[in-house]
Amino acid sequence: MLDNNLIQSTSSWPFVEVRKLLKDRKEIIRKKKKITFQTGYGPSGLPHIGTFGEVARTSMMINALNFIEKIDHELITFSDDMDGLRKVPDNIPNEEILKKNLGKPLTSIPDPFKKFNSFGEHNNEKLKEFLKRFNFRFNFKSSTDNYQKGIFNDSLIRVIEKYDEIMNIILPTLREERRKTYSPFLPICKKTGKVLEIPLVDMNKKTGKVVFKHNNERIETSILDGNCKLQWKVDWAMRWFTFDVDFEMYGKDLTESAILSNKICRALGKNPPNGFAYELFLDEKGEKISKSKGNGISIEQWLRYASPESLSLYMYPNPKRAKKLYSEVVPKTVDDYLTYIEKFPTQELKDQILNPVWHVHNGKPPSEKIIMPFSMLLNLVGSSNADNKEILWKFVNKFHKEINRRDHKILDNLTEYAINYFKDKVEPNKKFKKPNDNEKKALENLISKLKELSQSLTPEEIQTHVYTVGKENGYEKNLRDWFKLIYEVVFGETNGPRMGFFISFFGLNETIK
Repeated sequence: MLDNNLIQSTSSWPFVEVRKLLKDRKEIIRKKKKITFQTGYGPSGLPHIGTFGEVARTSMMINALNFIEKIDHELITFSDDMDGLRKVPDNIPNEEILKKNLGKPLTSIPDPFKKFNSFGEHNNEKLKEFLKRFNFRFNFKSSTDNYQKGIFNDSLIRVIEKYDEIMNIILPTLREERRKTYSPFLPICKKTGKVLEIPLVDMNKKTGKVVFKHNNERIETSILDGNCKLQWKVDWAMRWFTFDVDFEMYGKDLTESAILSNKICRALGKNPPNGFAYELFLDEKGEKISKSKGNGISIEQWLRYASPESLSLYMYPNPKRAKKLYSEVVPKTVDDYLTYIEKFPTQELKDQILNPVWHVHNGKPPSEKIIMPFSMLLNLVGSSNADNKEILWKFVNKFHKEINRRDHKILDNLTEYAINYFKDKVEPNKKFKKPNDNEKKALENLISKLKELSQSLTPEEIQTHVYTVGKENGYEKNLRDWFKLIYEVVFGETNGPRMGFFISFFGLNETIK
């Protein structure tokens, strides 16, 4: 357990939110002797990083809770897999299968990947696979299972008992035409298997028997046992009510929906959970990342290019600030991770708690001397033409025999990630610059200077000499252009490593060649 003064004073957001949760729901938690967290997933498309972010960030809060108070807790990851499929996602094979089944619950649609019993089950299993890879502890719940097995039955009766109150909450938010047909209950059509949005004309609040009007026909059914599902704002509130949820975070775009669901939860008879609205993830064009579009970078892509810990790190800072999420973000995030790992052992406890790796590693980040940034490793991949980690390690050990794989596990893992990222993202976009006469002369002067230097110089001392040559060759007013020239001629890129470090590691003679 941490010192209480530190717990109460730290500005680390997981601690801030847990402190607020324990204060706001003090009596509720005292009676339950348990705290229930929930995250939601809409499996109409493959799991994306936004879904992962909710689980990662909520898990960081649970980690903070474990250092504050020993209390039973649970993280529910809930899948809305009984929702009707509204449109065909862009990134799915065999789209004809989905087109033929539009409007049906996701768990009633055949799997276009042909691996599981349904499209919904496929996406659920992919989500669980990813979350388990990150060692998250969670209790997965399926909407279909909870409806069809009757787990929601008592709550559904509560919804129909409070029908008028719920309608008074929802109807003022709808357009006039929609008000005429809106029902919180959506029947599953016995003929087509589709989720229907049709008007409710009669109900029995005790038995749950209901009558809908559809194409001038009366459809009689029950709200129980999966014969109906709820409109999602009502559904969200009903889940909070059923599972006694204490905390759930959600995207900023759902803020208005959360306000309505809070009101509905109170109408059902319970206090709604504490909420946390995070900003959205954007692709390189500044557009919202969508599971149906498959834009941005996928979880699989990130894990091909970098460690799970780096992805968790990406989720930690400033959840209420929008983040751009595309492949070029990966190297910087990895470098940030390495910097935080390197700083951690020398920090005071109050600063360690503010260090993101404390939250990524549940308070126990690994201890390892960081040899080089990921950006530098990418340049070594290009310089060595390595296509596997064994070749890259031989190249590293050619210059630094003292660096071994056994004592540098983080670096060892990064070698494979660097090769993958270089092959996919760096090499295809390389454009080597042919210097003009003035630029060529400046570079020749740099070579002459490097020949005069001793390998015993520190990286910073070498960097100073590179600066000086730039200033002496017409770049004194814009050294950025000087380094850009070096990067474009040597690496075929507009950005590159800190040259003093690269030259020191790679060797003066090798750099000159």
